[in-house]
Amino acid sequence: MRYFVWLFLLILFLYLAWDAYRRFMLPPVLPPQIIVPPPILEPKPPAHVRSLLDSVYKQVEVTRAYDPAYVNLKYPGGDVPESTGVCADVIVRAFRAQGIDLQRELHEDMRKAFSDYPRKWGMRNPDSNIDHRRVYNLMRFFERKGKSLPITKDPADYQPGDVVAWDLGKGQGHIGIVTHYVTEDGRPLMGHNIAYGTNVEDALFFWPIIGHYRYFSQ
Repeated sequence: MRYFVWLFLLILFLYLAWDAYRRFMLPPVLPPQIIVPPPILEPKPPAHVRSLLDSVYKQVEVTRAYDPAYVNLKYPGGDVPESTGVCADVIVRAFRAQGIDLQRELHEDMRKAFSDYPRKWGMRNPDSNIDHRRVYNLMRFFERKGKSLPITKDPADYQPGDVVAWDLGKGQGHIGIVTHYVTEDGRPLMGHNIAYGTNVEDALFFWPIIGHYRYFSQ
């Protein structure tokens, strides 16, 4: 009986020693960091790209929620409330700041070539309420406009204003905009909305990239 008591005390001592070491000696595991403002700035982008990026930075202040619900929108120029949205809305709002209404542009292109767009949602006709809010539709639109660029692992290839699409797995896509903020080692930060509002984060290589587009010249 005494043997088991001593064994129990030994195990308890080892557990308490490990817990103390884990608490006070090991570095804490930090959550992903949102960097606003980031530490280093790229050279000042052209004015037309800057207006695009300014829209993204404004969204960081006002778009603090994520909501993928289907909403009836006016056309053209329709939008959900600025306080919410999905990842595609970051792109749509930023492009509108530069005078490009992706709701109208994409809808008109889909009317001309509906069969050339993804058939992931069982749609039989274009829908101006939702088509521009879907990642794979935006990707196809940029491809049809000849705006695709190579996908690389070199952060220097991703310039401010570029659009990047990712694969989140299980058929889910994600999309964001390259900002003119970079990390200390030169990796550009991304403006995007994934589940908790628009943020500027070190996310460029966080997921597999499946699309890289440059709509506006530098």
